[in-house]
Amino acid sequence: MGLQQPRTRIQQKNRETILDAALEVFAQHGFRGATLDMIAAQAGLSKPNLLYYFPSKEAIHVTLLSQLMDTWLDPLRDLDADGDPIAELRAYVRRKLELSRDYPRQSRLFANEIVQGAPRMQTALATDLKALVDEKSAIIAGWSKAGRIADVDPHHLIFSIWAFTQHYADFDVQIRAVLGPARDPLAEAEGFLDTLFARLLAP
Repeated sequence: MGLQQPRTRIQQKNRETILDAALEVFAQHGFRGATLDMIAAQAGLSKPNLLYYFPSKEAIHVTLLSQLMDTWLDPLRDLDADGDPIAELRAYVRRKLELSRDYPRQSRLFANEIVQGAPRMQTALATDLKALVDEKSAIIAGWSKAGRIADVDPHHLIFSIWAFTQHYADFDVQIRAVLGPARDPLAEAEGFLDTLFARLLAP
């Protein structure tokens, strides 16, 4: 069996167009409400053309979630065991908040998948995600044991960072309704969360 040919520039552009269109359709209608016809129309392509790139709605959805998982985990991968512990963790909070600002639709797509029981991501959660979180939790536990940060449960520290940062993407409408149009939630959140975690982590 021969090696798969690399995609042409047009093929790559069409894939990206389909994925961006699907993200918009899934964000508006959810996975169950979305159809291939909707995605094709949003992408400006025919349904047969779309099916040339992706065999099913599920394949598109899984591709989006896999890309998001990779993007979402990059800031945690960057946590450096040799860096200053508090500086590393504060930088992690900032990078996660930036992802909520830059990729709100993707965050909500992922949240919806989790709320539904992660039917298409269960394996990735139990393998790739768990392995990385366990690895970085061991680093955080070592910092705590050495007295370089407060004595915190490393897994729950990571969960709390996810909760505090991704909330601003997943519940954007609620936050903006409460704060009103004159305020910028993410700009305000950055300073608040930096102070919050700096105090929490101080030994």
